[in-house]
Amino acid sequence: MTDQLEGIDYALAAYREEGVWQVQEMVHDHLVDVDSLAHALRRFPGDGGAVGLVAIDEDFFLIVRVAGASTRVLLSDITAADEWELAGSAVDFLHLPMPEEDDEPAPAGDLDLLGDLGLNAMDLAILLDDEDLYPDDALSDIAGSLGFGEQFDDAVGLTSA
Repeated sequence: MTDQLEGIDYALAAYREEGVWQVQEMVHDHLVDVDSLAHALRRFPGDGGAVGLVAIDEDFFLIVRVAGASTRVLLSDITAADEWELAGSAVDFLHLPMPEEDDEPAPAGDLDLLGDLGLNAMDLAILLDDEDLYPDDALSDIAGSLGFGEQFDDAVGLTSA
């Protein structure tokens, strides 16, 4: 499990407080599975819940959104579930079968989980279709679409000094 946690590039929580986006780093201990991540996100005081953005091994990402008792999940690449416990827990959470060895990379989960925040399912699907986009770039684009791109970029070191 330690190797799995070391593979996490970063984990951020984004939430709106009085209409203003806040971005905070999350403790990696909360990233063992979707349930623990969702539990940690519920601690943030956001108006309408919180969004967790997790990039793993410069290969794939996971978005978890909580609002009240509701938890919504999007995994950028279902084939990551073969090697990563956190991705596997997302597949379990979504009640999907584990990927087969010859499956192609594809997103899994709720493409509209950010729709009411400004990023509709169609635009998110187009972003996920870009195989050349690293998780940092994809999540930066997502954060920008939602209105906290600069804060996201600063938090993960994408902003040049």
